[in-house]
Amino acid sequence: MFKKLNHELVEKNAGLLAVLSIVAISFGTLVEITPQLFLAETNTPMKNMKPITALEFEGRDIYIREGCVNCHSQMIRPFRHETERYGHYSLAGESVWDHPFLWGSKRTGPDLARVGGRYSDAWHEAHMIDPRAVVPESNMPGFPWLAENVLTGEQTAAKLSLFKDNFDVPYTDADIAGAQEAVKGKTELEALIAYLQSLGTNLK
Repeated sequence: MFKKLNHELVEKNAGLLAVLSIVAISFGTLVEITPQLFLAETNTPMKNMKPITALEFEGRDIYIREGCVNCHSQMIRPFRHETERYGHYSLAGESVWDHPFLWGSKRTGPDLARVGGRYSDAWHEAHMIDPRAVVPESNMPGFPWLAENVLTGEQTAAKLSLFKDNFDVPYTDADIAGAQEAVKGKTELEALIAYLQSLGTNLK
């Protein structure tokens, strides 16, 4: 009888039910996430992994700015139907230096975690300017302005330095010193293509 009354009390009190639901969800979330924060495999870069170059870094910023992550994930799940289509499933060590993570959750377009080297630079250029020129059924919008916008590289060194100092990305002093020259005069399209061509190459 006592248990029945308590159960009814919770069910009939919306506020109490909401509070207890939040407590239960929070506890479950902590149990799932907290151990991952202390596992070496989720905090240690893959062996021989190299940080992305200055040009690839600028391309990543353009990828974020243009909202590519809204339609393309970068996380292949360990299921046969995914690995057969996209390649080896994603590993935590590949994303240690990514801030923010660009795993995504929606696939209006294909997953890009292993797209590096799959297509030529010329293919990517044609695809970005007019997607239907190479994929007739594509519903992706074109990004022709990227071929016109030219990078100055004024902030590139500061970006690399920030990632070195705050996220332990192993950029060298030479990488930072040469960052502006590495991207100056390149188009945003060239930078984005360079970033796409880097995706998944550490595992390969």
